[in-house]
Amino acid sequence: MGSASSMLTQYDIEEVQEHCNKLFSQQEIVSLYERFCQLDRNAKGFISADEFLSVPEFAMNPLSQRLLKMVDGLNFKDFVAFLSAFSAKASLKQKIELIFKVYDSDYNGKVAFNDILEVLKDLTGSFMTDKQREQVLSHVLLEAGYTRESSFCLADFVKVLGNSSIKMDVEIPVD
Repeated sequence: MGSASSMLTQYDIEEVQEHCNKLFSQQEIVSLYERFCQLDRNAKGFISADEFLSVPEFAMNPLSQRLLKMVDGLNFKDFVAFLSAFSAKASLKQKIELIFKVYDSDYNGKVAFNDILEVLKDLTGSFMTDKQREQVLSHVLLEAGYTRESSFCLADFVKVLGNSSIKMDVEIPVD
């Protein structure tokens, strides 16, 4: 795909479509490419954390710092693959896999009490004290049959969230 300022060929579009399991149409991929090029201000072929933060919706997200670890330095194919979890066509399992990665901040394949506590802190900010967050989380885990010492793998997340109706769809405007 060359530099970010080059044009996408039909081959590039089909390659990206395969890379994201055909969750985006060819028109959507072209629109995503145009947005990618806008974000890639220096035409380096990848988007930096600072460039991602230029998107107001992203910068305002309470989990933006966690997401930045996942998106910093993405090339176009990986940018589309990351966004594919937000596609209306993405499976619930694909959405849960992204949520798991947000919680698994040390990328060890497990989510522990402190990982969940950190996300809760990001989400609640100063509205709750550390002690309140710990009490709430301990109570929720206990009700679900877990303890503070429990850790969760992706299969646990799928088991717990697998029957939910997670909505994280983003509409891709097509010209």
